[in-house]
Amino acid sequence: MLQRLQVSLFFDGEVLQSNCLVEILNGRIVHTEEISGIDAQAEQIQGLMAPGLIDVQVNGGGGALLNVAPSLETLDIMFNAHAQYGTTAMLPTLITDDVSVLEATADVISAALAMKKPGIIGVHFEGPHLSVPKKGVHNASYIRPISDREMAVFCRQDLGQVMVTLAPENVAPEDIERLVNCGVHVCLGHSNADFATVNQALQAGASGFTHLFNAMSAFQSREPGMVGAALLDDNSWCGLIVDGHHVHYDSARLAIKTKQPGKIILVTDAMSPVGTDEQSFDLLGARVLRDGDRLNATTGELAGSCLDMASAVRNTVQHLQIPREEALRMASLYPAQFLSIDKRYGHLKPGATADFVIFDDQLEVTQTWVNGARLV
Repeated sequence: MLQRLQVSLFFDGEVLQSNCLVEILNGRIVHTEEISGIDAQAEQIQGLMAPGLIDVQVNGGGGALLNVAPSLETLDIMFNAHAQYGTTAMLPTLITDDVSVLEATADVISAALAMKKPGIIGVHFEGPHLSVPKKGVHNASYIRPISDREMAVFCRQDLGQVMVTLAPENVAPEDIERLVNCGVHVCLGHSNADFATVNQALQAGASGFTHLFNAMSAFQSREPGMVGAALLDDNSWCGLIVDGHHVHYDSARLAIKTKQPGKIILVTDAMSPVGTDEQSFDLLGARVLRDGDRLNATTGELAGSCLDMASAVRNTVQHLQIPREEALRMASLYPAQFLSIDKRYGHLKPGATADFVIFDDQLEVTQTWVNGARLV
Protein backbone atom coordinates (compact mmCIF):
# COMPACT_ATOMS: atom_id res chain seq x y z
CA MET A 1 0.00 0.00 0.00
CA LEU A 2 1.27 3.45 -0.89
CA GLN A 3 2.26 5.55 2.12
CA ARG A 4 2.19 9.34 1.86
CA LEU A 5 4.08 11.48 4.36
CA GLN A 6 4.26 15.26 4.39
CA VAL A 7 7.27 16.56 6.32
CA SER A 8 8.16 20.12 7.23
CA LEU A 9 11.88 19.68 6.44
CA PHE A 10 13.30 16.98 4.17
CA PHE A 11 16.98 16.15 3.62
CA ASP A 12 17.46 13.50 0.95
CA GLY A 13 21.18 13.13 1.65
CA GLU A 14 22.11 15.87 -0.77
CA VAL A 15 19.47 18.63 -0.83
CA LEU A 16 17.43 20.19 1.98
CA GLN A 17 13.80 20.99 1.07
CA SER A 18 10.80 22.43 2.92
CA ASN A 19 7.24 21.11 3.05
CA CYS A 20 7.98 17.92 1.14
CA LEU A 21 5.72 15.04 0.14
CA VAL A 22 7.38 11.62 0.44
CA GLU A 23 5.76 8.51 -1.03
CA ILE A 24 6.73 5.00 0.06
CA LEU A 25 5.77 1.69 -1.53
CA ASN A 26 6.87 -1.76 -0.36
CA GLY A 27 9.54 -0.31 1.89
CA ARG A 28 11.10 1.89 -0.79
CA ILE A 29 11.04 5.61 -1.51
CA VAL A 30 9.20 6.03 -4.80
CA HIS A 31 8.61 9.78 -5.04
CA THR A 32 9.53 13.05 -3.31
CA GLU A 33 8.58 16.62 -4.13
CA GLU A 34 8.21 20.02 -2.57
CA ILE A 35 4.57 21.08 -2.42
CA SER A 36 2.57 24.09 -1.30
CA GLY A 37 -0.20 23.81 1.25
CA ILE A 38 -1.35 20.66 3.02
CA ASP A 39 -1.90 17.27 1.39
CA ALA A 40 -5.01 15.92 3.14
CA GLN A 41 -4.11 12.35 2.11
CA ALA A 42 -0.68 12.45 3.74
CA GLU A 43 0.40 11.82 7.32
CA GLN A 44 1.73 15.11 8.68
CA ILE A 45 5.18 15.02 10.29
CA GLN A 46 6.85 17.96 11.99
CA GLY A 47 10.64 18.03 12.08
CA LEU A 48 13.56 17.13 9.86
CA MET A 49 13.39 13.87 7.92
CA ALA A 50 16.88 12.59 7.12
CA PRO A 51 18.40 9.31 5.93
CA GLY A 52 18.69 6.64 8.60
CA LEU A 53 22.00 6.50 10.45
CA ILE A 54 24.39 3.65 9.68
CA ASP A 55 26.78 2.46 12.40
CA VAL A 56 29.58 0.08 11.35
CA GLN A 57 30.90 -0.52 14.87
CA VAL A 58 28.36 -1.60 17.50
CA ASN A 59 29.55 -3.96 20.23
CA GLY A 60 26.39 -3.81 22.29
CA GLY A 61 23.43 -1.87 23.63
CA GLY A 62 20.37 -2.26 25.80
CA GLY A 63 22.40 -4.20 28.35
CA ALA A 64 23.52 -6.82 25.81
CA LEU A 65 26.96 -7.53 24.33
CA LEU A 66 27.56 -9.57 21.19
CA ASN A 67 30.63 -11.29 22.64
CA VAL A 68 28.77 -12.40 25.76
CA ALA A 69 25.80 -13.90 23.95
CA PRO A 70 25.90 -14.13 20.15
CA SER A 71 22.18 -14.81 19.62
CA LEU A 72 19.18 -13.47 17.73
CA GLU A 73 17.83 -12.11 21.01
CA THR A 74 21.05 -10.15 21.55
CA LEU A 75 20.81 -8.66 18.06
CA ASP A 76 17.21 -7.60 18.72
CA ILE A 77 18.12 -5.98 22.03
CA MET A 78 21.11 -4.17 20.54
CA PHE A 79 19.25 -2.85 17.53
CA ASN A 80 16.19 -1.75 19.49
CA ALA A 81 18.45 0.17 21.88
CA HIS A 82 20.21 1.99 19.06
CA ALA A 83 17.07 2.58 16.98
CA GLN A 84 15.94 5.00 19.71
CA TYR A 85 18.84 7.19 18.63
CA GLY A 86 18.35 7.07 14.87
CA THR A 87 20.36 3.99 13.88
CA THR A 88 18.50 2.18 11.12
CA ALA A 89 21.30 -0.13 9.93
CA MET A 90 24.31 -1.51 11.76
CA LEU A 91 27.16 -3.97 11.78
CA PRO A 92 27.05 -5.84 15.12
CA THR A 93 30.68 -5.99 16.19
CA LEU A 94 32.51 -8.93 17.74
CA ILE A 95 35.80 -8.07 19.37
CA THR A 96 38.73 -10.47 19.72
CA ASP A 97 37.55 -13.86 20.96
CA ASP A 98 37.89 -17.61 20.49
CA VAL A 99 37.35 -18.91 16.96
CA SER A 100 34.28 -20.84 18.12
CA VAL A 101 32.65 -17.53 19.09
CA LEU A 102 33.43 -16.12 15.63
CA GLU A 103 31.75 -19.15 14.07
CA ALA A 104 28.71 -18.90 16.35
CA THR A 105 28.38 -15.18 15.60
CA ALA A 106 28.54 -15.82 11.87
CA ASP A 107 25.73 -18.38 12.16
CA VAL A 108 23.58 -15.89 14.08
CA ILE A 109 24.20 -13.09 11.57
CA SER A 110 23.34 -15.44 8.70
CA ALA A 111 20.10 -16.42 10.42
CA ALA A 112 19.20 -12.77 11.11
CA LEU A 113 19.71 -11.84 7.47
CA ALA A 114 17.68 -14.83 6.28
CA MET A 115 14.86 -13.72 8.61
CA LYS A 116 15.21 -10.10 7.41
CA LYS A 117 15.73 -8.84 10.95
CA PRO A 118 15.39 -5.03 10.90
CA GLY A 119 18.63 -3.10 10.99
CA ILE A 120 21.11 -5.98 10.64
CA ILE A 121 23.08 -5.59 7.41
CA GLY A 122 26.21 -7.63 8.20
CA VAL A 123 28.91 -8.04 10.81
CA HIS A 124 32.17 -6.44 11.94
CA PHE A 125 34.90 -8.73 13.26
CA GLU A 126 37.22 -6.41 15.21
CA GLY A 127 40.11 -8.79 15.64
CA PRO A 128 41.46 -11.26 16.57
CA HIS A 129 44.45 -10.58 14.28
CA LEU A 130 45.65 -7.46 16.06
CA SER A 131 48.80 -6.05 17.65
CA VAL A 132 49.28 -6.79 21.35
CA PRO A 133 50.98 -3.42 22.04
CA LYS A 134 47.86 -1.68 20.66
CA LYS A 135 45.25 -4.15 21.91
CA GLY A 136 43.36 -1.67 24.08
CA VAL A 137 40.78 -3.60 26.08
CA HIS A 138 40.99 -6.66 23.80
CA ASN A 139 42.08 -9.84 25.59
CA ALA A 140 45.68 -10.59 24.56
CA SER A 141 45.23 -14.33 25.11
CA TYR A 142 42.91 -14.46 22.08
CA ILE A 143 45.09 -12.39 19.73
CA ARG A 144 46.60 -14.73 17.14
CA PRO A 145 47.75 -15.12 13.51
CA ILE A 146 45.08 -15.68 10.89
CA SER A 147 44.31 -19.32 10.10
CA ASP A 148 42.19 -21.18 7.57
CA ARG A 149 39.44 -21.51 10.16
CA GLU A 150 39.08 -17.76 10.63
CA MET A 151 39.49 -17.15 6.92
CA ALA A 152 36.58 -19.50 6.28
CA VAL A 153 34.37 -17.44 8.61
CA PHE A 154 35.36 -14.09 7.12
CA CYS A 155 34.80 -15.31 3.56
CA ARG A 156 31.31 -16.72 4.09
CA GLN A 157 28.91 -15.37 1.49
CA ASP A 158 25.80 -15.39 3.71
CA LEU A 159 26.82 -12.64 6.14
CA GLY A 160 25.85 -9.50 4.23
CA GLN A 161 28.43 -6.75 4.61
CA VAL A 162 31.53 -8.16 6.32
CA MET A 163 34.08 -5.82 7.88
CA VAL A 164 37.30 -7.12 9.44
CA THR A 165 39.68 -5.00 11.50
CA LEU A 166 43.26 -6.27 11.53
CA ALA A 167 46.82 -5.16 12.22
CA PRO A 168 48.77 -5.21 8.94
CA GLU A 169 52.07 -6.03 10.62
CA ASN A 170 50.51 -9.35 11.66
CA VAL A 171 48.53 -10.21 8.51
CA ALA A 172 50.35 -10.67 5.21
CA PRO A 173 49.35 -8.56 2.18
CA GLU A 174 48.37 -11.71 0.29
CA ASP A 175 45.89 -12.59 3.06
CA ILE A 176 44.45 -9.07 2.92
CA GLU A 177 44.11 -9.44 -0.83
CA ARG A 178 42.37 -12.78 -0.36
CA LEU A 179 39.88 -11.24 2.07
CA VAL A 180 39.16 -8.35 -0.28
CA ASN A 181 38.61 -10.77 -3.15
CA CYS A 182 36.00 -12.50 -0.97
CA GLY A 183 34.14 -9.20 -0.63
CA VAL A 184 35.39 -8.32 2.86
CA HIS A 185 35.84 -4.66 3.80
CA VAL A 186 39.30 -4.78 5.39
CA CYS A 187 40.03 -2.05 7.93
CA LEU A 188 43.31 -1.38 9.69
CA GLY A 189 43.48 -0.77 13.40
CA HIS A 190 44.71 -1.90 16.82
CA SER A 191 48.09 -1.73 15.13
CA ASN A 192 51.61 -0.50 15.73
CA ALA A 193 52.53 -0.74 12.05
CA ASP A 194 54.87 1.76 10.44
CA PHE A 195 53.89 3.92 7.48
CA ALA A 196 55.37 1.57 4.86
CA THR A 197 53.55 -1.48 6.23
CA VAL A 198 50.23 0.39 6.29
CA ASN A 199 50.69 1.42 2.67
CA GLN A 200 51.42 -2.16 1.65
CA ALA A 201 48.09 -3.14 3.21
CA LEU A 202 46.30 -0.35 1.35
CA GLN A 203 47.86 -1.51 -1.90
CA ALA A 204 46.61 -5.03 -1.10
CA GLY A 205 43.05 -3.69 -0.90
CA ALA A 206 42.42 -2.50 2.65
CA SER A 207 39.86 0.31 2.43
CA GLY A 208 39.40 1.71 5.92
CA PHE A 209 40.74 2.53 9.36
CA THR A 210 39.02 1.62 12.59
CA HIS A 211 38.49 4.44 15.14
CA LEU A 212 41.07 6.88 13.78
CA PHE A 213 43.78 7.92 16.31
CA ASN A 214 42.76 5.24 18.83
CA ALA A 215 44.88 2.09 19.19
CA MET A 216 47.15 2.86 16.25
CA SER A 217 50.70 4.10 15.67
CA ALA A 218 50.76 7.88 15.95
CA PHE A 219 51.83 10.53 13.48
CA GLN A 220 55.40 11.68 14.21
CA SER A 221 57.92 13.91 12.48
CA ARG A 222 60.11 11.12 11.13
CA GLU A 223 57.53 8.32 11.05
CA PRO A 224 54.00 9.12 9.88
CA GLY A 225 52.65 5.89 11.35
CA MET A 226 49.14 4.59 10.76
CA VAL A 227 47.55 7.95 11.56
CA GLY A 228 49.66 9.67 8.90
CA ALA A 229 48.94 6.97 6.33
CA ALA A 230 45.21 7.15 7.06
CA LEU A 231 45.02 10.92 6.63
CA LEU A 232 47.21 10.98 3.54
CA ASP A 233 45.43 8.26 1.59
CA ASP A 234 42.62 9.67 -0.57
CA ASN A 235 40.77 6.42 -1.22
CA SER A 236 40.20 4.99 2.25
CA TRP A 237 37.58 5.76 4.89
CA CYS A 238 38.26 6.53 8.55
CA GLY A 239 35.87 5.78 11.39
CA LEU A 240 35.81 8.53 14.04
CA ILE A 241 34.39 8.35 17.57
CA VAL A 242 33.19 11.88 18.32
CA ASP A 243 32.43 11.60 22.03
CA GLY A 244 35.05 13.98 23.46
CA HIS A 245 36.85 11.09 25.16
CA HIS A 246 38.40 9.00 22.40
CA VAL A 247 39.63 11.95 20.34
CA HIS A 248 40.16 15.60 21.26
CA TYR A 249 37.62 17.65 19.36
CA ASP A 250 40.34 19.73 17.69
CA SER A 251 42.15 16.58 16.58
CA ALA A 252 38.88 15.43 15.02
CA ARG A 253 38.50 18.82 13.30
CA LEU A 254 42.02 18.56 11.92
CA ALA A 255 41.35 15.05 10.59
CA ILE A 256 38.21 16.20 8.79
CA LYS A 257 40.06 19.19 7.36
CA THR A 258 42.95 16.99 6.18
CA LYS A 259 41.18 13.90 4.89
CA GLN A 260 39.62 13.76 1.43
CA PRO A 261 36.00 15.03 1.67
CA GLY A 262 33.48 12.27 2.28
CA LYS A 263 35.97 9.85 3.79
CA ILE A 264 35.36 10.38 7.53
CA ILE A 265 32.47 8.35 8.95
CA LEU A 266 30.93 8.59 12.39
CA VAL A 267 30.92 5.42 14.51
CA THR A 268 29.94 4.74 18.11
CA ASP A 269 32.04 1.72 19.24
CA ALA A 270 29.07 1.35 21.60
CA MET A 271 28.99 -1.10 24.47
CA SER A 272 26.07 -2.57 26.44
CA PRO A 273 25.17 0.53 28.55
CA VAL A 274 23.70 2.45 25.59
CA GLY A 275 20.00 2.89 26.27
CA THR A 276 20.31 1.75 29.90
CA ASP A 277 21.43 2.96 33.33
CA GLU A 278 24.03 0.17 33.51
CA GLN A 279 27.08 1.35 35.46
CA SER A 280 29.46 -1.60 34.99
CA PHE A 281 29.87 -4.82 33.02
CA ASP A 282 32.36 -7.59 32.30
CA LEU A 283 34.12 -7.84 28.95
CA LEU A 284 36.19 -10.97 28.31
CA GLY A 285 37.75 -10.96 31.76
CA ALA A 286 37.98 -7.17 32.10
CA ARG A 287 35.76 -5.14 34.42
CA VAL A 288 34.43 -1.98 32.76
CA LEU A 289 33.11 0.99 34.73
CA ARG A 290 30.91 3.82 33.52
CA ASP A 291 31.56 7.42 34.51
CA GLY A 292 28.87 9.55 32.91
CA ASP A 293 29.26 8.88 29.19
CA ARG A 294 32.77 7.44 29.48
CA LEU A 295 33.76 3.77 29.81
CA ASN A 296 37.08 2.59 31.22
CA ALA A 297 38.39 -0.80 32.18
CA THR A 298 39.60 -1.02 35.79
CA THR A 299 43.09 -1.29 34.27
CA GLY A 300 42.66 2.18 32.74
CA GLU A 301 41.98 1.61 29.04
CA LEU A 302 39.03 3.16 27.29
CA ALA A 303 36.59 0.30 26.72
CA GLY A 304 34.29 1.31 23.90
CA SER A 305 31.73 4.02 24.50
CA CYS A 306 28.26 4.99 25.66
CA LEU A 307 27.86 6.96 22.45
CA ASP A 308 24.83 6.73 20.16
CA MET A 309 24.72 7.92 16.56
CA ALA A 310 22.41 10.89 17.15
CA SER A 311 24.77 12.14 19.86
CA ALA A 312 27.69 11.65 17.49
CA VAL A 313 25.91 13.85 14.93
CA ARG A 314 25.11 16.52 17.54
CA ASN A 315 28.69 16.51 18.82
CA THR A 316 29.99 16.88 15.27
CA VAL A 317 27.78 19.92 14.71
CA GLN A 318 28.29 21.55 18.11
CA HIS A 319 31.93 20.79 18.85
CA LEU A 320 33.49 20.38 15.40
CA GLN A 321 31.54 23.20 13.73
CA ILE A 322 30.50 20.93 10.87
CA PRO A 323 27.28 21.94 9.06
CA ARG A 324 24.25 19.86 10.04
CA GLU A 325 23.74 18.30 6.61
CA GLU A 326 27.41 17.28 6.36
CA ALA A 327 27.32 15.73 9.84
CA LEU A 328 24.29 13.71 8.74
CA ARG A 329 26.17 12.54 5.64
CA MET A 330 29.03 11.41 7.88
CA ALA A 331 26.52 9.21 9.70
CA SER A 332 24.59 7.91 6.70
CA LEU A 333 25.80 8.50 3.13
CA TYR A 334 29.51 8.05 3.77
CA PRO A 335 29.16 4.78 5.72
CA ALA A 336 26.91 3.52 2.90
CA GLN A 337 29.56 4.46 0.35
CA PHE A 338 32.25 2.73 2.41
CA LEU A 339 30.16 -0.46 2.42
CA SER A 340 29.23 -0.04 -1.29
CA ILE A 341 25.51 -0.09 -0.45
CA ASP A 342 24.80 3.53 -1.38
CA LYS A 343 22.43 2.67 -4.22
CA ARG A 344 19.82 1.84 -1.57
CA TYR A 345 21.13 3.31 1.68
CA GLY A 346 22.42 6.64 2.93
CA HIS A 347 19.95 8.78 0.98
CA LEU A 348 16.19 9.19 0.44
CA LYS A 349 15.99 9.53 -3.31
CA PRO A 350 13.55 7.36 -5.30
CA GLY A 351 14.67 3.73 -5.19
CA ALA A 352 16.22 4.01 -1.74
CA THR A 353 15.19 1.81 1.16
CA ALA A 354 12.75 3.78 3.32
CA ASP A 355 15.06 4.00 6.33
CA PHE A 356 14.82 7.46 7.86
CA VAL A 357 14.87 9.46 11.06
CA ILE A 358 12.79 12.43 12.21
CA PHE A 359 14.81 14.97 14.22
CA ASP A 360 13.60 17.98 16.17
CA ASP A 361 15.41 21.30 15.94
CA GLN A 362 17.94 20.15 18.57
CA LEU A 363 18.78 17.04 16.52
CA GLU A 364 17.07 14.81 19.05
CA VAL A 365 15.35 11.78 17.53
CA THR A 366 11.55 11.77 17.63
CA GLN A 367 10.88 8.93 15.16
CA THR A 368 12.86 6.11 13.51
CA TRP A 369 11.57 4.23 10.47
CA VAL A 370 13.05 1.08 8.90
CA ASN A 371 11.82 -0.36 5.59
CA GLY A 372 8.87 2.02 5.66
CA ALA A 373 7.70 0.94 9.12
CA ARG A 374 7.92 3.13 12.19
CA LEU A 375 9.92 1.52 15.01
CA VAL A 376 10.29 4.47 17.42
